[in-house]
Amino acid sequence: MSALLVALCGGPLWAPVQAQPAAASPPSSAAASAAAVGTAFDVVTAAPVELGAPDSPRASLAHYFEAVRTGRWDLATRYLVLEASQRPRGPELARRLKAVIDDTGWIDLETVSDSHAGHVGDGLPSHLEEVARFTVDGRNEALRMVRRSDDQGAHWAFSAATVARIDAWYGTLPDRWLRELFVSSGFEFMLLPGPLELLWWQWFALVALLLLAWLVGSLLGRATRWLLRQVAARTPSLWDDEFVASIAGPLSLAWGLMVLLVGSRHLLLLRPAARLIDGLTTAGIVFALFWALWRGTGVGARQMLDRPWARDSASARTLISVGGNLARGAIVFGGILAVLSALGYPIGTLLAGLGIGGLALAFGAQKTIENLFGSVSIAVDQPFRVGDLVSVDSVTGVIENIGLRSTRLRTADRTLISMPNGKLADLRIESYAARDRFRFTTTIGLTYGATPEQILEVCAGVERVFREHPRVWQEVVDVHFAGLGESTLDITVLAWFEVPSWAEFVDCREEALLAIVRVVQQAGADFAFPTRTVHLVSAALR
Repeated sequence: MSALLVALCGGPLWAPVQAQPAAASPPSSAAASAAAVGTAFDVVTAAPVELGAPDSPRASLAHYFEAVRTGRWDLATRYLVLEASQRPRGPELARRLKAVIDDTGWIDLETVSDSHAGHVGDGLPSHLEEVARFTVDGRNEALRMVRRSDDQGAHWAFSAATVARIDAWYGTLPDRWLRELFVSSGFEFMLLPGPLELLWWQWFALVALLLLAWLVGSLLGRATRWLLRQVAARTPSLWDDEFVASIAGPLSLAWGLMVLLVGSRHLLLLRPAARLIDGLTTAGIVFALFWALWRGTGVGARQMLDRPWARDSASARTLISVGGNLARGAIVFGGILAVLSALGYPIGTLLAGLGIGGLALAFGAQKTIENLFGSVSIAVDQPFRVGDLVSVDSVTGVIENIGLRSTRLRTADRTLISMPNGKLADLRIESYAARDRFRFTTTIGLTYGATPEQILEVCAGVERVFREHPRVWQEVVDVHFAGLGESTLDITVLAWFEVPSWAEFVDCREEALLAIVRVVQQAGADFAFPTRTVHLVSAALR
């Protein structure tokens, strides 16, 4: 979970201040530059902060935060001005002050003076420094530090007036009972910050909440699907039943995220963490919505393909397939924008940037865009459809799929060839499926021993075969004695078969050829084959 939060935010929500204990030597310049923001009102990612002078309000505040976040409460009391009666409660007051600061708002160390004298000209005495202001029960309160010295040197500490107000501020915290419970039961470590500065008890509660959200989300998802199935069962259509079955995942995810969203409000998270979880859960719910839309688009496309008008129309099936792919692409794009918007990214700026980056996109994704427009052109013009036999660029095959990027053809050798749609739209496409009739042509070669009567009988018999065939287009049946070949007497035959497919044409062609063989045999003629006569002349005759 922590890795997910870090990845989405680009870094830790806030990083601990790496300050040296007060008893140690002041941090070097390099160490100070590596120190990160400990607390800030609206900080999302941690940034290095220069601590400045070792006796500045910023450095003292950083040392205090480092002490309390590691549970060294005795060391933290050095930065509280305590009366004699308050000293036994010093560690407790240091812990309570840190709880108040975490709940009311975060202190941005960059706004705190890094000079040993504090801010000059702020209207306060030179020994007094105001480091933050916040609201408690509608009252505007000030968090102030005073300059003081002890045996370890000069430093700044929270003023006596601030310390006197700690118990009253702490009494307004909604989680004070839980904090006191951990302290009294010996589990004080649960109040220490863990990864991403969430307290350890919050980490354990968050893990338990995730498991509870998964369990409750699954149960509520099943209950919702059961109710929707009861409603869908009352309708005569089947698409709603299939749609309810397809959104099982999105429903469970949405319910689980809503449980997580409601439950996280009771974890008393710090404001940046609460904002992050709210943004993540909201983005997840938006994702579940678009996931359901994406599933619904697939259901709608399948339902339309099952309609009688689509089953009987290859063009309708092609348009539905391409249209479904385009709709899914639009849903994915819209879902990405909606999720980014839920995460707090400026979508308006992003869309404006798309216009600026459109030229770069056109150059970088030129082939992709070309193929996309090619698929649209194929869908609109419909030079072929799924299931058609076509010949494209010396490749003959059956169209198996028309996608957004490419079209796949199954060849006679059962190999699969993919052609980019952008290139395919510009090629010469020969579609055999678009033919309304198939041409039959052949040449009958008879031997030179055939008489003219036999030739005429063969021509009449062959013409009669085609005139009597029920699938022949009667407008053109051409059977003529065409010429005298080298070894044959040639009769040409031309006819058209009105059949819808190549397979039926092959059957009709076979019937016609067998009938021609019978006609030639009945006429007493013979089929010729290539022959050559060689005359030998003796030398005496020369």
